[in-house]
Amino acid sequence: MIRVIGLMSGTSLDGVDAAAIETDGIMVGAVGPTTTVPFPPELRARTRAILDRAASLRADDPDLLAVEHDLTRLHVAAVRALDWPADLIGFHGQTILHRPEEHRSWQVGDAGLLAAETGVPVVHDFRSADLAAGGEGAPLVPVFHQALALGLEHPLAVLNIGGVANVSLIGAAGELLACDVGPGNALLDDWAMRHTGVPYDRDGALAKAGRADEAVLRDLMGDPFFRRPAPKSLDRLSFHRAMDLLAPLSPADGAATLAAFTVRAVAELPLPFAPRRWLVCGGGRHNPVLMEGLRQALGAAVEPVEAVGWNGDALEAQCFGFLAARAVRGLPLSFPGTTGVKRPVSGGRLEERGVPAAATRMLDLLRQG
Repeated sequence: MIRVIGLMSGTSLDGVDAAAIETDGIMVGAVGPTTTVPFPPELRARTRAILDRAASLRADDPDLLAVEHDLTRLHVAAVRALDWPADLIGFHGQTILHRPEEHRSWQVGDAGLLAAETGVPVVHDFRSADLAAGGEGAPLVPVFHQALALGLEHPLAVLNIGGVANVSLIGAAGELLACDVGPGNALLDDWAMRHTGVPYDRDGALAKAGRADEAVLRDLMGDPFFRRPAPKSLDRLSFHRAMDLLAPLSPADGAATLAAFTVRAVAELPLPFAPRRWLVCGGGRHNPVLMEGLRQALGAAVEPVEAVGWNGDALEAQCFGFLAARAVRGLPLSFPGTTGVKRPVSGGRLEERGVPAAATRMLDLLRQG
């Protein structure tokens, strides 16, 4: 096994998560320290503005390049704050656009700068190979969830409520299915920021004070995405028309409607089998309104992943450390049941420029299995 740092900056735009694990890309060994470096408010605002413009941006846009540089520096700071001797870094980057129907998913981040500043080889660009092979490019976390869940009772669902919500379904015989489900925290975060000046609904207080508008909710659930078969994936802004539909509502009722939207999208997802247990990770597990809504709607045990000893704040960062090790070994990152590719596909690109030769020796051992 090698020591890997995984880095994740999600679509909620709250910060860079860094997590250390030991892995051979098949099994997860020791889990090391974790940390989060929050986005400075001005960088969050600049990055959020890039999301609104991403579809029309050129790669050499000065604003984009400045944001990419500053985001990469924040990732460097996260690695240094972790202060852990890594053999490899898994660098997801910041997603600014995800359009699988165009075979396009755009993550910004300078892997060369990250490798040079940390002196550690970096795996990046995790999604391109899947998209080129006809996949959705997301979600990529299911194979990591499966590795973590080896000792747990199946069938099992692992629900990640980040900016977008996605689910990994692990069947009784170990079969692995997954897809993006619907909105996660992104819409609710934007709504809370607009009406309270705080970039999320702290403790679900705003949603708890309101009542969901059923007419708006039916309209939102009429989106064609929900009629598409899985596997399928979403962009952070896929449902942003919700903001116009919610405009006549009070801040509390709008928040309650968005929370109900997240819950209903999960509850109405057609499932090939009924999970005995739902484990929830991502920032959404901290929202009592979402968690209680899921318990009522799903009719099964719904618990934060901490119930089985996982770290729900670090799980995605750990995942990209795990996927980095798989990429170096040429192991699949995505599968027909997770992204819709016709066959399992590996991915990721290794950046070693500027890294001392001694730092690559462990990777040679990893490649040898």
